[in-house]
Amino acid sequence: MLMPKRVKRRKQFRGSMAGKALRGNTISNGEYGLVALEPCWIKSNQIEAARVAMTRYIKRGGRVWIKIFPDKPVTAKPAETRMGSGKGTLEYWVAVVKPGRVLFELAGVPEETAREALRLAMHKLPCKCKVVSRADLEGGDNSENE
Repeated sequence: MLMPKRVKRRKQFRGSMAGKALRGNTISNGEYGLVALEPCWIKSNQIEAARVAMTRYIKRGGRVWIKIFPDKPVTAKPAETRMGSGKGTLEYWVAVVKPGRVLFELAGVPEETAREALRLAMHKLPCKCKVVSRADLEGGDNSENE
């Protein structure tokens, strides 16, 4: 599973997920992508499950890019523990995702295969997503206005 090799501080504040994704909102490598429609935390094991689902469906043809990385530690305290006595221990790592963020990219496979592979990956993730092509995000908007 994905996690940082080393971090400056072991524990972090929870932070906020307000606003839209300003970075990572275009398809840079592949032809098709999976875009988040709502804010969420995606755990490292969910990212791995989505990756496995995609690569199995495309039978290891084509190329998959993971555009998010779980660099935020989430802590939890044991069940039935009294209040106080500090922050809990590190339980898992999450990637903070805002609406508009491209999560995965795919190239080198036919459109139908790519859309189905990304649909299978979508079911492994905790937030609503949509499958887009490079034309939808970049060229699609400009060509309609002209």
